Amino acid sequence: QVRLVESGGGLVQAGGSLRLSCAASGSRFSMYAMGWYRQAPGKQRELVATITSGGSPNYADSVKDRFTISRDNAKNTLYLQMNSLKPEDTAVYYCNAKVQVLLTWYDYWGQGTQVTVSS
Repeated sequence: QVRLVESGGGLVQAGGSLRLSCAASGSRFSMYAMGWYRQAPGKQRELVATITSGGSPNYADSVKDRFTISRDNAKNTLYLQMNSLKPEDTAVYYCNAKVQVLLTWYDYWGQGTQVTVSS
């Protein structure tokens, strides 16, 4: 079982910045594949960014060059630095961990943190 707790959301004006954090439980955090997803009202949850256990990032086209995903394995924490925020970035942001146990992958989710960008 992996527990994920997001923080750092809030209200910001367009063009502003926020940094989201996700604190993870467990002693094997460095081996987890991690990611950020978001869900806007009336829309499906979508991928924002992922990072492998080796630290390789991947971004949705809509956030490339504006968002940066990173991880601190010593602190069991995942980050998402969001710059040049736009109103369309408004959503609940969720932290995700993919954990492999033997041959099976398990998905874990945090409770989400609200990000609201005003125009």
